[in-house]
Amino acid sequence: MSADLRLILFDVDGTLVDSQGDIVASMAAAFDAVGLPVPDRDAVLGIVGLSLPVAMARLAPGAGVDVQARMVEAYKDSYADLRAAKGAGSSPLYPGALEALEALGGRDTYLLGLATGKSRRGLDALFDSHGLRGRFVTEQVADHHPSKPHPSMVLTAMAETGVGPRDTVVIGDTVFDMEMARAAGAHGIGVGWGYHPVQQLEQHAARVIDAFEALPDALEDIWGMNA
Repeated sequence: MSADLRLILFDVDGTLVDSQGDIVASMAAAFDAVGLPVPDRDAVLGIVGLSLPVAMARLAPGAGVDVQARMVEAYKDSYADLRAAKGAGSSPLYPGALEALEALGGRDTYLLGLATGKSRRGLDALFDSHGLRGRFVTEQVADHHPSKPHPSMVLTAMAETGVGPRDTVVIGDTVFDMEMARAAGAHGIGVGWGYHPVQQLEQHAARVIDAFEALPDALEDIWGMNA
């Protein structure tokens, strides 16, 4: 690979798509399935980005492993049902997301990838809903990695593309995304429209943007410092 290539890794939920309605509803279904009280909305959104087993362990620490496993399956079933019922209306793209992917993907030196807590099944369904197939050269999903903020997703994406950490940026809405980037030696850009408060992101991210239109300049700023 050329040393001039840059790798841009996007988180999905809370970054490219607004999936909070289905996430909150499916988490309620998971807790109802085992007769546990449902956590409040802020608590649920606070674990977005973690793999489901880790998320369940955080939200229901007193439940045993078997109960947590049942909750994971109930969540998956609920999410799939909602997606089937709502189609493209499930997890809509954020304003400017598609335009940003098209603009960045059209640059010869930029490689686009994903690092998401979604499963392969969930990501494939999202691709089908929004016509996103073929836009990403590397797709890292929860099935094959430890949960964020472990750096495995970023390290694997860099290995697959041949791009080093100085030339890699993670775009995400959670502290987990930013910690993952840092652990891999990459840069992190937080987005202010997702599920973790901007004040938290600012403590961990190189930049925090409030619209996709600001992303190209933020990338240039970061990589300009590496020149």
